[in-house]
Amino acid sequence: MAGEPYLAWPEKHIVEFLGNKIKKVLFIPYAGVGLSEKGLEDSFNLYEKKVADVYQKLGYELYSIHRQADPIAAVREAEAIAVGGGNTFYLVYMLHKVGIMNEISKAVKAGAYYMGWSAGSNVACPSLRTTNDMPIVEPESFNCTHLIPFQINPHYLDAHPAGHGGETRQQRIEEFLKVNPNLYVVGLREACLLEMQGQKLVLKGAHPMRIFKNGMEPFEVQPGSNLDFLINP
Repeated sequence: MAGEPYLAWPEKHIVEFLGNKIKKVLFIPYAGVGLSEKGLEDSFNLYEKKVADVYQKLGYELYSIHRQADPIAAVREAEAIAVGGGNTFYLVYMLHKVGIMNEISKAVKAGAYYMGWSAGSNVACPSLRTTNDMPIVEPESFNCTHLIPFQINPHYLDAHPAGHGGETRQQRIEEFLKVNPNLYVVGLREACLLEMQGQKLVLKGAHPMRIFKNGMEPFEVQPGSNLDFLINP
């Protein structure tokens, strides 16, 4: 959130989610491509430290996948996985390149904890196709982990800036739904998160969430609302 320390508002939610049993969190920094002028490796190092400082304060040890000799084994052995935001296309490119996209899905379905913000929330979806990012690289596939059966548009904005001649966020999502009519898309605003435990999905945070489906008028759901229809469409 603008004007707040990094990851400040979700700190309590991270602790509630991970609890006392989880001690170590595997971090995926691949979306953080622009944090250093020295190159990608340094960007990943800086990203790891930035997130590790927060998690350490909360009582968790964070270690990054880019330092692991065997990324696949690291995912398989992880207690919890955190996927940071940045450029979704490069994140998905790397997850496929190092062979861990499907491994993340398997690990979480076997009991590992997953959390992601921005691009990391896109990766929880069936596809990256509702990201806001520029395609700076071409991934092997747009397919993601499919941990949830709907699409997220993170940082969702209602506003149409003065003087902007392009489509609004809602119009872009409606374009997506014209060619993907069977999917729901949720517009997840700032200072909001979705928490899924088993087959229960809950919206938490300061704002309502906007729901889109082809053939339906977009509608709002409030924090705490029943979202079973998104899990079992």
